[in-house]
Amino acid sequence: MLKRISITGPESTGKSWLAEKLSAHYREPWAEEYSREYLNKLNRPYNLEDILLIAQGQFKLEEDNARSAAAYLFCDTDFLVTRIWSLVKYGKSHPWIDLMANTHIYDHYLLCNTDLPWEPDPLREHPELRNELMQLYLDELTFRELPYTIISGQGDDRLQAAVKVINTL
Repeated sequence: MLKRISITGPESTGKSWLAEKLSAHYREPWAEEYSREYLNKLNRPYNLEDILLIAQGQFKLEEDNARSAAAYLFCDTDFLVTRIWSLVKYGKSHPWIDLMANTHIYDHYLLCNTDLPWEPDPLREHPELRNELMQLYLDELTFRELPYTIISGQGDDRLQAAVKVINTL
């Protein structure tokens, strides 16, 4: 049975790097971060409706990649990411995102710790809020009683910590 693994957490915590490395390690597909593609094509500041479209695009990308997965699908973001992003930016989240956060549950969530240095990127917004955002993720995962592990470390140590968790699933 296919296990969907969410790589989640605040900005600049190595989610994309980890998803790609896990994909290569297990020779399984990964659903890349759709928001980056969407926002890079947008010729205006994003709004609340865009976050909904991003969440829907991410879901479609995930479902498309699930068709070619045998044992694992690594998801570089999830509905908690779009929910928290929306709450922080606009003080609310779209009901569809909330519904999906409640019903589209992953087999395990790898919560990337803020122990990596911040890397500037035009799409990143909150270098000063990393620890507060990390707490929001912890609160959401704990409140929802979702299976998660905090992934820490640099480079290969971070990858091996994730592999160790996945091998126990």
